[in-house]
Amino acid sequence: MSLYVVVGAGPVGRETARLLGEEGHDVILTSRSVGSHALRNVRAVQADATDASALSCVCRGADAIFMCAMAAYHRWPTDFFPIIDGAVQAAEAVGAKLIVLGNLYGYGENTENPLRPDLPLDPSSKKGTARTIMWQRAARANAPAIEIRSSDYLGHGAISYFSLVALPSVIEGKPVAFIGDLHATHAWTFTKDVARTLVAASRYTGEWGRAFHVPSQHASPRELIRKTAAMLGREVSEARSYSIPEMEALGMHELIEMKYLFESPLLVDSSDAETLLGVKASSLEEMIADTLQDHL
Repeated sequence: MSLYVVVGAGPVGRETARLLGEEGHDVILTSRSVGSHALRNVRAVQADATDASALSCVCRGADAIFMCAMAAYHRWPTDFFPIIDGAVQAAEAVGAKLIVLGNLYGYGENTENPLRPDLPLDPSSKKGTARTIMWQRAARANAPAIEIRSSDYLGHGAISYFSLVALPSVIEGKPVAFIGDLHATHAWTFTKDVARTLVAASRYTGEWGRAFHVPSQHASPRELIRKTAAMLGREVSEARSYSIPEMEALGMHELIEMKYLFESPLLVDSSDAETLLGVKASSLEEMIADTLQDHL
């Protein structure tokens, strides 16, 4: 059995720690406010990922470090870099592998579709640029690194465009508004599938310095809204798309630059992860049920 450190105690970090602990590994789950838990073989240790020296002490003896920490969405271009630098320096200091939780923003607006993990990163947003630089710093590390890239989250406790913008109205049975083209097929990623992919990647025996896509399900926002409402026993009386002036008036400034992700189909090729890591996507129904865990 190995020692693993999971940096970041959000839904993905906790599920990753749980999976590793259930396998019998010694696991440290760490963040600035990690809190208590009842996970088997998992120790909670409070630490700040931006403090490379302190994080290195926490990670001493670790086989791998899972970098699942998040920064406030509006502060990605500033706050993410000290976090990834701390994780990289800790991995180098203790001789651990580094598995980075990433997303699709780095491919930019003008990339191919479906997205493949071997496509060049060409970001067209500040957030995409931040994610690209993060991976470049990890890939240059004197430690083996892999990035696991996910699309928009579904799952219990996940904070995503769907959970913030559309889900509250679906739950309350009110008219629903979302962003982009509601008919455009979009990739949705289950937080538990993200954790499974992270754990599987830690065992990858091929060449590192590469990325994998989390196996995801594809459905238009309108279809996702309809299926979610049906699971709650409700009907959607109306579903429409916000205009940019409406988004500005509602304070959705951070969503506007990423609106392009929903204006045309966003398809994800995860065949590498399925073949090489043995991970499959959960059903869309399972993803929705987990998202609605507190409402069913």
